[in-house]
Amino acid sequence: LLGTFTDLQLPLVTPDCSGQPGLSRASTARNVSQSSTIIEQAHDILKAQDLSVIIKAYVLVTSLTPLRAFIHSTTTVWHPPKKKHFTIKLKRFFEIFFRNSSPQQAFNNMKEAINKLLLITEVFSKSSSSGPNSFNQCSQCFQMLTFDIGFSMSIHPVVLKVHENFDFQVENESTIQDQISKELLFEDTFKFLLSNESSTSSFIEALQKIYGSSVSKDGTYNREDEQCFSLEQIHSMITFIKELKSLGQFELLFPSSAPKIQMLLHDLYRMVDPMRRLNSVLTVHWLLSSVLQHFQFMNKEAHTNLSESCTVKNKNTMCLLKIFTSPQLDLNPQFNPKIREYYAEVPFDMVTVKIGAEPSNCQCHVHLDDKNGPSNANYPLGLGLNKVIILLTDDSQPSPEVVSSYRITIYREDRPSLPLFDDYMMCGFVQDCASKIRPEESCGLQPLSHEYLSAISQTVFKTCEAGDTKGQWIVPCLSCSDNRTCDWREITWQPHGCQYSVLAKPELQRCVEGRRILFIGDSTNRGMMYYLIERVNKTLQEWQKTHDVKCYHNINEGKTFISYSYYPQFWMNANQRPTFEKALEQLLQRSRPLENTDQTVLIVGGVQWLNSNHLQIIQKIFNMINYGKQHLVIVKSIGMGFHLPVDGIHSLSQAEVQNLWNENLIILDTAKNLGYEVVDTFVITMGRYKEFLQGKCGCHFHEVVKSNPSEERPHITMTLSRHYTLGKYFGSQSKPSQLQDYATNSQSPYHVRGPINQVYSEILLSRLCANKRQFVST
Repeated sequence: LLGTFTDLQLPLVTPDCSGQPGLSRASTARNVSQSSTIIEQAHDILKAQDLSVIIKAYVLVTSLTPLRAFIHSTTTVWHPPKKKHFTIKLKRFFEIFFRNSSPQQAFNNMKEAINKLLLITEVFSKSSSSGPNSFNQCSQCFQMLTFDIGFSMSIHPVVLKVHENFDFQVENESTIQDQISKELLFEDTFKFLLSNESSTSSFIEALQKIYGSSVSKDGTYNREDEQCFSLEQIHSMITFIKELKSLGQFELLFPSSAPKIQMLLHDLYRMVDPMRRLNSVLTVHWLLSSVLQHFQFMNKEAHTNLSESCTVKNKNTMCLLKIFTSPQLDLNPQFNPKIREYYAEVPFDMVTVKIGAEPSNCQCHVHLDDKNGPSNANYPLGLGLNKVIILLTDDSQPSPEVVSSYRITIYREDRPSLPLFDDYMMCGFVQDCASKIRPEESCGLQPLSHEYLSAISQTVFKTCEAGDTKGQWIVPCLSCSDNRTCDWREITWQPHGCQYSVLAKPELQRCVEGRRILFIGDSTNRGMMYYLIERVNKTLQEWQKTHDVKCYHNINEGKTFISYSYYPQFWMNANQRPTFEKALEQLLQRSRPLENTDQTVLIVGGVQWLNSNHLQIIQKIFNMINYGKQHLVIVKSIGMGFHLPVDGIHSLSQAEVQNLWNENLIILDTAKNLGYEVVDTFVITMGRYKEFLQGKCGCHFHEVVKSNPSEERPHITMTLSRHYTLGKYFGSQSKPSQLQDYATNSQSPYHVRGPINQVYSEILLSRLCANKRQFVST
């Protein structure tokens, strides 16, 4: 098999005993399934392939020639070394397991791997059935295959075994839940098979309603010039698409739309009838893609009359455009003016991309993001998903109107990371060599001395007495001279000579009970507030990008009050913006009654607007309202951001970013002289400035994401080569991570994510509770 289709790059694990270069044509599926037993050799396979988890994908094949196959929405996830398993929705598994990379792409890669094997089987089947020993194939037969698929940290799967039947093997650990899951799988399968609905006939009927005579009853599709549709035809189209989505728990396995795979499929299907009748999944795939494109064109015009729809469509055709990017993005699918959605992946080190577009008609104009946006712009690329909207407007009318829009989703990968091996060394860093904030000091990964490692590995560690204790990031690597050999999942912030203890939820709740906590600052300050709310409540029930004053009365079962004021309101004209003094006075007024004790807490800070004058204003206002020093003020210092050349915002030069170091020291010194607590976020973010998330400022190290409370959230962990702990602090870092990722309330609709935000938010909590907590043995 591998020898016959060398260009296919099949992701297969082949048994050592197989010496054949290929497989016999008549028994491809059977021979593929004759690899070594996964259960018996799981540990060896995991070790050899560096796999972290194995899943079972249940694939129902209803026809081999032409190929029609469906994948069930449920999977069994299996950790063979520990023989642990659970059942979960496929897409939910990918969202959890690949949450730091690309869940959708990993899911697509798995479906593509299954498709490759099935398509090859189809080719062999066609050849064998057309020879002298051909036989009449069963038109109503089916087969449930089970694919054992392994994943490591990569989004690319490895097919370990193909069972030629339904396989739910979990050795002797079968539970009642396993039995229920098996029964549901069988029930879904037979419901699907015994349904009277025919997807092909429904497809033909829908196309007949849409295209009229362009589709004959025998399924031949005549690709004529496009036409405008009536509301009834559009309704038929929408209804048909909904029917496709209601196939139940099975999803149709379509071949990939990637150009290279399409060329491969073209070769595999060279025997398809040149009339392109509906006897191949490729033809169905092409037709469905066409329908979906028309649906995208029409859905915004579904409530207009026929003539208006035709006019808008003609304008759309008139305004076809070209898209260019720098560096060049590999768009998927390849750019076609009639296709509106595109996807691209970029490596970790690509932090910006220039995107532009040109219309084909001088009456049309291109705008990025909104109707008044530029035709080209330089965009920052945060980790994860980034979206760029391209609008085409027709300016021939007095009031320009949008005639079509395009969306490019760009996924920026996380740091390349290797799993931890036995032979690792510990490395530390404060600043990145690509952006040296302090030129006189070392940059990049540096080996840590045995004395330093011994000091931070002691069993008793004193608690840090300030939020600006000097420190560094430490990470295990194979070599400190190559950051690609590090396990970046295990990175931690280590202050020198002390630790910031992580408060358990009951202790944190007691700390904030009866307190009124006021936040004033920008979105980075707001991220810390939402982190605090989720830590206290173990849930985040509401979230919004607040740009005004917001009060929360439902914190800690109503025992804690939190308020927030966004400052500065940068979108307003400078002469119309509320001053910091006015914004703070308004926040204090909205947060009354306030006590002149440490039960009143003010947390102030942002990216780079804060300076020592703002701290003097705070002191002035508190003196005016006769507040002594009994209240608590915590200053979040400035942080990295605005360091990228992004169109539409002011960006800083390297020299200006370096000057922030001295400005930050002035802020910290002023705050401490006034008796305020501090959290130094600049020293924490400057070494990891490339790890920002969405936002043009390049300064967001947190994001609030939607949770999915309807499905269980199993705790999936990676098995490391051996357990290690660098002192109590290093080991305690996993506590907030587990809390944030797995132990949140299942009913929480939102969740604050971001490891860098987590580090300095935990320092904030330690300062907030410094005088409230009793000594806890470490």
